[in-house]
Amino acid sequence: MTNSILHRSIIALALLSSTGIAHAETAPQPGWWTIFHSEKLDAVMRQAVGDNLDLAAADATIRQANEAIIVARAGLRPRIDLTAQGGRQHVGGVSSNIYAIGPQVSFDFDIFGGTKRAIEQQGDFADLQKHRFDAAWLTLTGDIATRALQLASARAQIAAVESLLAQDRRRLELTQRGRQYGSISQIDVALAQSQLAQDETLLPPLAQQRDVARHALSVLVSKAPADWTPPDFDLADFTLPGDPPMTLPSDLAHDRPDILEAEAQLHAASAGIGMATADLYPRLQLSASLAEGPPGIATLWSIAAGLTAPIFHGGALKANQRAALDGYQASLASYKQTVVASLGQVADTLHASAHDSESDAAQQRALAAAENSLRLTESGYRAGQIDLLAVLDAQRARQRALLGQIQANTARYIDAVNLSVALGGHERGAFENRVALTR
Repeated sequence: MTNSILHRSIIALALLSSTGIAHAETAPQPGWWTIFHSEKLDAVMRQAVGDNLDLAAADATIRQANEAIIVARAGLRPRIDLTAQGGRQHVGGVSSNIYAIGPQVSFDFDIFGGTKRAIEQQGDFADLQKHRFDAAWLTLTGDIATRALQLASARAQIAAVESLLAQDRRRLELTQRGRQYGSISQIDVALAQSQLAQDETLLPPLAQQRDVARHALSVLVSKAPADWTPPDFDLADFTLPGDPPMTLPSDLAHDRPDILEAEAQLHAASAGIGMATADLYPRLQLSASLAEGPPGIATLWSIAAGLTAPIFHGGALKANQRAALDGYQASLASYKQTVVASLGQVADTLHASAHDSESDAAQQRALAAAENSLRLTESGYRAGQIDLLAVLDAQRARQRALLGQIQANTARYIDAVNLSVALGGHERGAFENRVALTR
C-alpha cells in the first residue's frame, strides 16, 4: 500500500514541475563554482572543504549511521553467546559445588520482515545523513562564493568612491579659489562642500561590507579572523557565466540535497510502517545451548523453538501501527512541500537573474553615456569652450555610473551562485549541457 502511495505521489510531483520544463538525466557533480574560472576561489574552496568543522561533524554522523546499519543487519544472523553459571547444591545429604559453561545460540526467523524493514530504515537514515552532509557542503560553498563576490564588489566600489571623493575635493578646491577671485558665489562653494560631505558617507558602509566579508570567509574555513586572511578578491578574478534560460529541466531541482533528504525520510517512514505491522504477528525463535559441567556430570545440551504471539497489549501495537502510518503521511506532506518550495526558489532565482541582467544592461548603457559625455566635455575643455568645473562634474557623473554598474554586475554574479545552489550544485559542464537542452 505504502509503495503505491509513494509511486503516485512522485508522479504527481513530477506533474507539478512539468510546465515549460524539459527532461534530462545527469547526476550533479562537485565543483559547481568552476563556472567562475577563479583560481583564488578554487583555493579557498579546497581549504574550506578540508577544514570546515560543520562538514567534519556531518562526516562523523554519516559514519555513525553506517555503523547503525551493521547493528540492524546483525538481527538476521545467529547470535552466539558464552554462558557460565556456578553454585552449590545439596542433594541426598551431600553438598557439592556445581558449574556449567558453554555456548548459547539464538536465531530469529523474522517471518514477517520486521528486522528487514528495520535494516531498510537504518539505510534510509544513513542516506538522510549523507544528504544532510551534501546540504552542508552546498551551503558552505555557496556562502564562500557569495562572500568572495561581496568582498570583490566592496573593493571595486571603494576604489570608485575614493576616485569620486578625489574629484569632489578637486571641485571644492576650485570653487574656493574661484570665490577668492569673485568669479564663483558662496552658494557654489556650499554646494561643493555639501556634495563632498554626502559622498564621504558612501565609504564607511563599503568598508564595513569588505571587513564583514573577510571575517565571514575566515569563519567559513574554520579560522579566526586574526589567524587567516582571505585573498584580495577582485571582480576581474571571476568570469560571469552565460544567462540561464527561463526554464530548466526538473531533474536539476530534484538533485537538491533537501529533496533527497525528504525522500530518504519518506522511505524511512515507510519502513517504520512495516516494522510496526510485523509487531502485530508472531515471532519464531530458535535457540540452542551446550554446557560442560564438572567431571562425572554429563554434558548438558538443549535445543528449543519458541513462538511468541501478541494477544493483548492494551492497544499499544495497533496504536504504533497507526502512528507509523500518520508519520508516513506527515513525511509525504513534508516531501511535497519541499519539492514545491524548491521549484519556487528556482523560479524566483531565474526571474531575479533575468531582472538583474536587464538592470546590468541599463547600467552599462548609463556608464557608456557618462563616458561619452566625459569625452565630449574634456574635448570642449581642451578647446577652451568649457571650464574645468564642468569636466569635474562629468567625471563625477561617470564615477556614479560606474558604482551602479559594479553593483548591478555583482548582483548577476550572486544570481549565478544562488541558481547553482538552488539546483543542488552542478559541475560546469553538466550544468551547461543541461541548459543547452532547453535552448
